Amino acid sequence: MMRKRLLNKLKIFDKGLSFVVIWFAIFLLIGTGCQDSDHTFRIFEKPILFDEYREQLSLRYLEDRHGLEMEKATIVPRMIVVHWTSVRTLEETFDIFNRVLLTDSRSDLKNVSKLNVSAHFLVDRDGTIFRLLPDTVFARHTIGLNYMAIGIENIGGSDAPLTKLQLEANVELIAYLSKRHEIDYVIGHHEYQKFKNSNIWKETDSNYLTDKVDPGIAFMADLRKSLLPLKFKASPD
Repeated sequence: MMRKRLLNKLKIFDKGLSFVVIWFAIFLLIGTGCQDSDHTFRIFEKPILFDEYREQLSLRYLEDRHGLEMEKATIVPRMIVVHWTSVRTLEETFDIFNRVLLTDSRSDLKNVSKLNVSAHFLVDRDGTIFRLLPDTVFARHTIGLNYMAIGIENIGGSDAPLTKLQLEANVELIAYLSKRHEIDYVIGHHEYQKFKNSNIWKETDSNYLTDKVDPGIAFMADLRKSLLPLKFKASPD
């Protein structure tokens, strides 16, 4: 009799445990919003330093390099330039962009201006998007086109190809930006020299050019395929 009662108690316990496990699983899938279908586009704020000194250097860059005299270091976005960082981690990249001044290792750029390079957005390997600067604040990221271009940097490089999650994040981010601004062009950094002989190009020194390969031909092909309905241009009119 005692053995029978013990078996009955174990059965009740087993059923109760199963009930708890099932509801815990439901909580994880629904209560925390982890289903793929519940994916929500988000931008996390992670601002780099943009103090008065950085603004003054930006204004000087706009005047010296782009021939534009302005009171505020702002842009009217018409283009988005997609980059990769050639740096493996988000935090290391942030630390680089957060500096106001270029380091001595960037002598090819420092001779032109002491202003550090930066970008407006940074996309991590898992597709998480961070905003480093407001969309309409000036950033030095693409020769001849900074005055009108939003920069998107992706963590990765030639030895760490950009991921599918980064591709999806770039598509969502660019679609979002196109609703906020009149974006005509979406290009990879390696394509910027196509604009050199156009009226869009603003660089006072015709010899100031650097060769780029980011973010890769394959990535841009996939990105353009996904953005095809938005009819962005890849080269001057």
